[in-house]
Amino acid sequence: MARGRDKELIRLRDEALCRRYYYWTERQRLRFDDALRILSEREFFISEDRIMAIIRRMVNEGKDRDLRPLPKVRMPRLTSDQLSLFPEL
Repeated sequence: MARGRDKELIRLRDEALCRRYYYWTERQRLRFDDALRILSEREFFISEDRIMAIIRRMVNEGKDRDLRPLPKVRMPRLTSDQLSLFPEL
């Protein structure tokens, strides 16, 4: 059994990190430093410097072009007619 970190898991983490960086900066329109803080403190628990190194490496290798954001799950919207079907509490 090989020792060390699993390269496949690291690759998947790096791809997920790039997707989340795209989400925070392009979809939610956060400044990059705010997005880095969220990714570092809430989502991936690695330093902001390491996150920037991963993003730079992915961009330099050209691997970020293959990454597509995960499809957005759409929430159904209820109309007033649909809401009138529910009994009042």
